[in-house]
Amino acid sequence: MNDTADPRLILREEELDSSLEMLLLAEAAVWAAADAVLETEAKGLGRSHWRAALLLRRRPELGVQELAKLTGLTKQAASRTLSDLQALGLAEKAEGELDARRRTTALTLAGRAFEGRVSERVRALVAKAWREGGLDGVPAAKRILNALAGSRVNLGLPKREAL
Repeated sequence: MNDTADPRLILREEELDSSLEMLLLAEAAVWAAADAVLETEAKGLGRSHWRAALLLRRRPELGVQELAKLTGLTKQAASRTLSDLQALGLAEKAEGELDARRRTTALTLAGRAFEGRVSERVRALVAKAWREGGLDGVPAAKRILNALAGSRVNLGLPKREAL
């Protein structure tokens, strides 16, 4: 990935506002797709639970601090979300490999199934958007999303898997 911004790219306020608007509308579409499945799930499972499950699948052995940093949740909210998943048998805690005091969380088989049901619906929406955007647009869109995600992109990933 190119770490330097193209100095020739100067966007007007209207273009930036239009981009912000599209991001907000896209976010609403993603949540609508997730919510449609979450409504059929066990009581109390919501967006934060799916976000945590997705990140636990993609970045195994996350702890509370990493989850909080990745999602913007407070540590207390991230801890509560992981505790909810554990109480429902969707996740389990384990000692950290390098530091036994550090508790990490991993999805159970039931947790992977929960994450998969919700993600399947959201993936379909994203796949449709990628197809409509065209093959040429995918690399540029990923670079833009990477830039927006900033330092969160590689948080919780082993060095060999860094994006």
